[in-house]
Amino acid sequence: MPTATQKEKKAGSKRGSGEIESQGSEGQSEMWDLKLYIAGQTPKSLTALSNLKRICEEHIPGKYRIEIIDLAKNPELARRDQILAIPTLVRKLPEPLKKIIGDLSNKEKIVLGADLAKV
Repeated sequence: MPTATQKEKKAGSKRGSGEIESQGSEGQSEMWDLKLYIAGQTPKSLTALSNLKRICEEHIPGKYRIEIIDLAKNPELARRDQILAIPTLVRKLPEPLKKIIGDLSNKEKIVLGADLAKV
């Protein structure tokens, strides 16, 4: 069975973000709305994005949307969204909102922290 394909849509550079949406089957259950706050193309930021994509494909294939917020391009979003460290993953949906800080290399911590184990 083929894995979900992903397409990346770049938002306007003024906003400093991008979006990755998994393509799943029709009649999906709830979508997971995730935001990853990074600061440029640093090794830690790239590692966090890679780890997040891998974990999502393994646990919620076809049911997630990742918005990448680059705080190097739009630093005022850090204050507005209450981001204290980067990289930071924010799970907006399903509720409740959850935040995980770091490069997301500890898979078990991410799965438990974001409640992916319940899926």
